[in-house]
Amino acid sequence: MAKITQTYLFCLDDHRSFSEDIKKRFSDQTKYKVLVAHNREEFVRNLEGEKDHNFCKVALIGLHESKENFEMADHLIFDIKKIDRSTGIILLAPPEKIEELKKTARFNVDSYIPRNANTVLRVHNTVKKLMSEHSLLIFRRKRAVSMYALGIFILISLIFLTVARLKLPMYF
Repeated sequence: MAKITQTYLFCLDDHRSFSEDIKKRFSDQTKYKVLVAHNREEFVRNLEGEKDHNFCKVALIGLHESKENFEMADHLIFDIKKIDRSTGIILLAPPEKIEELKKTARFNVDSYIPRNANTVLRVHNTVKKLMSEHSLLIFRRKRAVSMYALGIFILISLIFLTVARLKLPMYF
């Protein structure tokens, strides 16, 4: 049976416009933990509190019309990447400001989602994609460790056979 990995969703929602819908969509407490912050300091504190790298972490940042808000998001993305580089970042913005946001963002963002009727569904699909990428990364690490263990076993076996051949040639 596959192990269920818990996903942490960190929401920064200044005007409390989308966080309740996100909580309703990700209501399964065994799979998701939704932490909502209404200011930047609380958001960063929540991220710093969860430093375990075994969990999939996604930061949802809700942006508004102003240009200063886009610049604040750029600094916040830098802080998120400084805290944990594996955290996925999703930016929610008004539909007419998405292109401007893509031009002003200096750092890599996983998804830009316009705020409309389909926002929660798009967030859900993006979170599922990030969870899959996280699971694949864990699988690759386990596969690499297994391959190293197999290589060491084969090397030790060859050394043992060579020594046995030299010491006891009558059995070969």
